[in-house]
Amino acid sequence: MKKVITYGTFDLFHIGHLNILKRAKELGDYLIVGVSSDDFNLEKGKVCMIPDYERMEIVSAIKYVDEVILETSWDQKKEDILRYQIDTFVMGDDWEGKFDELKEYCDVVYLPRTEGISTTDIKDQIQKGKTKTLK
Repeated sequence: MKKVITYGTFDLFHIGHLNILKRAKELGDYLIVGVSSDDFNLEKGKVCMIPDYERMEIVSAIKYVDEVILETSWDQKKEDILRYQIDTFVMGDDWEGKFDELKEYCDVVYLPRTEGISTTDIKDQIQKGKTKTLK
C-alpha cells in the first residue's frame, strides 16, 4: 500500500482544499492529512476562524482522506514520515523547495494550487462585506 501525507490549516474549507486532497489521494492508496493546530498556527502568525478540532472533523469527512492527525510543529513532518512509513509527501506549490530535505525519506511532490481561491482572500472579502457571486 502506497501512503501519502499532506498538511494544511484548512480554515474556511473551500474548493482549493478539496482539490489538493483529491490530487494527493490520486498519488497513493492511503492519505493521511495533518491539520495544523491553533497554537501552531499562532506561531506561524495565523489566526483561524474555525478551531482545530472542528477543522479536523471537517477534513476527516472528506472521502479522499483516510486518516487525520494534528500537526503541532515544523519538525513533526519528518517524524510523521518515519512513523507512518510514508511514500509520498505532498504540499501546494506555494511551498515549492521548502521541504526538499524530506526527499531523503520519501518522494516530495508540490501540487499546483487552485487558481483564484485562497483562505486569505475569503477572509478579506468577509471583512469588506463582499462575497463572490455563485455561477
